Amino acid sequence: MAAAEVSALGGLGVPDPDGGGSSGSEDEARPGTAAAAAAQKREERLRKFRELHMKRNEARKLNHQEVVEEDKRLKLPANWEAKKARLEWELKVEEKKKECAARGEDYERVKLLEISAEDAERWERKKKRKNPDLGFSDYAAAQLRQYQRLTRQIKPDLEQYEKLKEQYGEALYPTSDSLLHGTHVPSKEGVDRMVADLEKQIEKREKYSRRRPYNDDADIDYINERNAKFNKKAERFYGKYTAEIKQNLERGTAV
Repeated sequence: MAAAEVSALGGLGVPDPDGGGSSGSEDEARPGTAAAAAAQKREERLRKFRELHMKRNEARKLNHQEVVEEDKRLKLPANWEAKKARLEWELKVEEKKKECAARGEDYERVKLLEISAEDAERWERKKKRKNPDLGFSDYAAAQLRQYQRLTRQIKPDLEQYEKLKEQYGEALYPTSDSLLHGTHVPSKEGVDRMVADLEKQIEKREKYSRRRPYNDDADIDYINERNAKFNKKAERFYGKYTAEIKQNLERGTAV
């Protein structure tokens, strides 16, 4: 009978006197769990905030270092990279010479042992050329090379030379006291030969295009070849005035 009464009371919603304390303990535990979850979320957000703050400081430091390095590079001479590479190569050569001297070896012989057969053949072919192109050094050397190339094409007329030698004698070989103005009249064949040679030079000069080195690391600020040439002209005339603005835009510090 007691069990039936308990079940009936339970069906009416009356709490069981033996088990009524469990719901109260659960209600008391819920606020503590919510507070712990809120504290955990707050700690997680603070941790992320600290990480972002550290990343921002690191980015600011790296940006400052890049600005300092860029300023150093801008103050260096235009051909500093080539000079630096040349000096490093000379230092390596000096170190190898000292090592070979310490071992009692001939540096030139050791250097030849490190050269491949293909490079050696290419250098030999280059040496055998009558007028090899060694690269631009100065305008005097370029003019001398052009003079040697043109004079090598001249085919002297020995018969005409002998006739002039008999006609003028020692006067054919002028000195500082010789008066040559108006004494020599070139032949029609000589004039035609000179004109043909000049026309040949002009034709070859028109076909010649100076080779400009292509820089893979350069910024691509053009959409086609014509636009690239225009940008180079604009940079040539206005680059010194817009350099600071361009650097500020690239760094993101423009006002």
